[in-house]
Amino acid sequence: MHNLLYLLLRRMRLPLIVIILAYALSILGLVLIPGMDDQGNPWRMSFFHAFYFVSFMGSTIGFGEIPYPFTDPQRIWTTVAMYLTVISWLYAIGSLFALLQDPGFKRVLAFTRFTREVKTIGEPFYLICGLGDAGKLVIRELAAHNIRSIVIDRDDNKIQLLRLEDLPIVVPGISADVTNTSTLLAAGLMKPECQGVVVLTGNDQVNMTVAITSKLLAPDLTVICRVESHDAQDNIASFGTDYLINPFDTFAKRFAMMFQSPSMYLVYEWMTSIHESPLSDFAVPPRGIWVVCGYGRFGKAVQQSLSFKGIRTVIVEADIDKTGAPEGTIEGRGTEAITLYEAGIEQAVGLIAGTDDDANNLSIIMTALKINEKLFVVARQNLSTNDTLFAAAGIDIIMQTGRLIGRRVVDLITTPLLTDFLRMATDQNESWANVLVSRVVGVLDKPPESWVMTISRQQTPAIMELLSRGCPTTLGSLLTDPRDITTPLPCVALYLKHADNNEVLLPGNELQLREGDQLLFCGQSDAETHMLWSARNLHALSYICSGMDSPSGTLWRWLEARKQRRGRTQ
Repeated sequence: MHNLLYLLLRRMRLPLIVIILAYALSILGLVLIPGMDDQGNPWRMSFFHAFYFVSFMGSTIGFGEIPYPFTDPQRIWTTVAMYLTVISWLYAIGSLFALLQDPGFKRVLAFTRFTREVKTIGEPFYLICGLGDAGKLVIRELAAHNIRSIVIDRDDNKIQLLRLEDLPIVVPGISADVTNTSTLLAAGLMKPECQGVVVLTGNDQVNMTVAITSKLLAPDLTVICRVESHDAQDNIASFGTDYLINPFDTFAKRFAMMFQSPSMYLVYEWMTSIHESPLSDFAVPPRGIWVVCGYGRFGKAVQQSLSFKGIRTVIVEADIDKTGAPEGTIEGRGTEAITLYEAGIEQAVGLIAGTDDDANNLSIIMTALKINEKLFVVARQNLSTNDTLFAAAGIDIIMQTGRLIGRRVVDLITTPLLTDFLRMATDQNESWANVLVSRVVGVLDKPPESWVMTISRQQTPAIMELLSRGCPTTLGSLLTDPRDITTPLPCVALYLKHADNNEVLLPGNELQLREGDQLLFCGQSDAETHMLWSARNLHALSYICSGMDSPSGTLWRWLEARKQRRGRTQ
C-alpha cells in the first residue's frame, strides 16, 4: 500500500500542482478586483467567499454571482478563471486515467491486492511457482481436495485465465518474478499456514533458485521441485530439497516396467491417475526392435531404460553432434519416410516419437504407421492444448510432461503414504501385482481414489474409544459398510504403517488396529465417506463389531435396560 500511494502521488504531482495554482490565481484575482455591494458602495470579496465561488465554478455547477452581482472586471476575471480551472481539471483527470492504464501502476496495484489476499488466509496452503500444464493440474486437483494454493508466474495472461476458472475455492495469483525473494515472502513463504513450496517452471535454473531460497528461509517446509537435467538435479538435491521430479526419468522407468511387469505398470497408472480419468487398458509392448526418434533428454532416458531390459533400439536424431547420439544413429528428423526406412521401420515392433515438437512427433507417427501399421506407438506430447490431436492419432501410450509431473505432485501432497506403497510394491513379483489388479478391478470401473487414515483421537475417535475400553478393532471393521454389515465397502487396503515404522503391504482384514497406525486405501470416493462415519461414530462402529444395534440415546438405553430387567424377573 505504501508503494501504491507513493507511485500515485509521484505521477500525479504535476497535475495537482497545476490545479492548486489555477485555484490560487483564480481566488487571488477575485480578492484583488473590487466589486460593488447592493448600495453601490465599493466592496472586496473575502478569501472565504472567493474560495467558495471558485469551488463551485471550477466544477461547472454555477450557482450564480455571490454575495452581490459582479462588476464587469470581476466577470472578465471569472471567465478567465473558469477556463483556467476547467483546463486544469481536464489535465489532471487525463493524467489519472493514463496512470490507471499504466502497466507499472497495474502491477503495483495487483501486487498490493495479492499481498492483502495472502495476509487474510488463515488455513493451510501450498505455494505454487509456475503455471504451466503441471501447475494448472495441481491447482485443480488441490482445489478438488479442498486444499488452498497460491500461485506465482511470470506470464500475466496465465494469471488472468486462472481467475476465470470455475474452482471451488479462491486461488490468489500474481504475475511476478519467482526468483525474487520479496515476491516469495509476499506470497506467504514465511507464514505458519504455508505447508510447502511446489516449483514447476520449465527452467531448471529458476527452479533451483526458488528451491534453494525456500530451503534457506524456511528449512522445515516441504519443497517439491521439477527438474529436467541430471546436473541440476544433483545440485538441487544437495540443498536438501525433499522431492525432485524428473518427468523423463520417471516415464522411462515406468515404460521399462511394462516389459518386466505389465501388471505393476497398471498399478502405477491407476494409483497415480488424475481425478475422474478413465481406467487404463492393459497393454503389453512387444519385444523386438524399437525406433527412437529424438535423442534429447526424453530419448536418452527411454533408450537407457530399454537397454537395461535387453531391448534393442535404433536412434534417429537430426543433430547428432549436439545431442551426443551413439554410434550407428540415423541422421534425420524421422518425419521423412526415407529416414524411417533407413532405421528399419518395416522390421520394428515399436516406435517412440520423442522430439520436443508436437507437430514433428505427429508427423513421425503418421509416416511410420503408413509403412508399418502394426507398430506399438509411444509419443511425447509437449503441450496439453494438443490433446485432441494426439487422441485421434491412434497412439498406444502418450507421455504428457505436465500431466505426469502434476499427478506426481498431487500424490505427494494428498496421499503421502502412496510413495511408500509404490516403493514396496516395486519389489514384488508379477503374480502379486496380478492379484492386486484383480482386487482393484473387482470393485472399480475407473481409477481409484486414494486416501490416508490415521488412528488417532482427532481422526478416528470411535476406534480410540473402543481401544480404551479394551475392545480390539480389526481392519475388517473399517472395510465394512455401516449401512449393511454384510456388505464390504468398495475399497482395498493397500498399505499399513505402524507407529514404530513397521510396514505391511495389503494388510488382511483380521489385523488389529493400534493407535498411531497409518493406513492407505484406494476405492470409490463414497467408500471414504462411509469409512470415516464408522471411524467417528461409536454407535455405528459398535454395530459393525458386535452385530447388535444397541440404542444410542439416553432414553432408549434406559428403556432397553428396563425391558431386559423385566425379562429376567419373569
